[in-house]
Amino acid sequence: MKIILSAGSLYTLPLPRVFELARETGFDGVEVIINHDFQYGNNVAMLRELQQIAPIFSLHAPFLILDQWGDKCEQLLRTADLAIETGIPLINFHPPSWLAFEWGFWKFLKKIGDFQETVGRHETTITIENMPASGSLKIDTYCLGKTGAMIEFMREHNLYMTFDTAHMGSKHTNFLRDFHEYYDTGLLRNIHFSDYANGREHLLPGHGNLPLTRFLNHLRETDYDRHLTLELSPHEFPPGEEMIRATLVEIHDYLCRETRKTPPEEAAQRRSAHDVDRTAGEVCHFGGSAPEQGPPQTPLTR
Repeated sequence: MKIILSAGSLYTLPLPRVFELARETGFDGVEVIINHDFQYGNNVAMLRELQQIAPIFSLHAPFLILDQWGDKCEQLLRTADLAIETGIPLINFHPPSWLAFEWGFWKFLKKIGDFQETVGRHETTITIENMPASGSLKIDTYCLGKTGAMIEFMREHNLYMTFDTAHMGSKHTNFLRDFHEYYDTGLLRNIHFSDYANGREHLLPGHGNLPLTRFLNHLRETDYDRHLTLELSPHEFPPGEEMIRATLVEIHDYLCRETRKTPPEEAAQRRSAHDVDRTAGEVCHFGGSAPEQGPPQTPLTR
């Protein structure tokens, strides 16, 4: 299993610095979101420069309107082309939103009989992501919002999956049943990992109410060997690069421990070189905010 950092977790920092932090804190590589950095210039050259810092294991197709990237249909195709040209093994995209009237994109997707052949050309893996429910009524505002419908579509169109824990957690706090329905299809290739609570997505583990430690233990017990991608909101990190780095180290160790993935020796060497301070008073506590009294809370035990 590869433990990856989504560059979107630190989109407030320059992209090369995000890659350096991922490398320094032990992550196997990075997932890159196609954003405004990709509107102009040579995107192939930029990605190849970033690959000199740390491997890129996936590209996330745009979910914003970007100059020179066209509509959602063209965005998906261009993301796949970019991944193929730079040797990136996987891309991910969001399904259409019926609330945003993305019917043209929906018709386009339904016409594709085999995503791996037509879009990925068998050179990069194409995955679709499950999306969150909205509002207090938990309304599915995206096509394929139901687990059964998503599985049926993936099977019919040779499409793989990126499973997002926070998105599924917006529908069910105990999302493990849905996860195993997806897992049992054999189509799961990537996981976006974060917590969820009260309408807030992509929280630090322990800042929400999802059974994330139990989920990681399930990955260990089922010998999951694909991508596990940490995807957080930048607002979840404490201020300052040293605190960000220390938090990333703590989360990486938590993911390794609960999945029994041994951190590589070179990761420990990189950390030592940067003198990361990992004392309990200077890192983020996964059980929530550091308590004022008593010992620091441990990572999730749910």
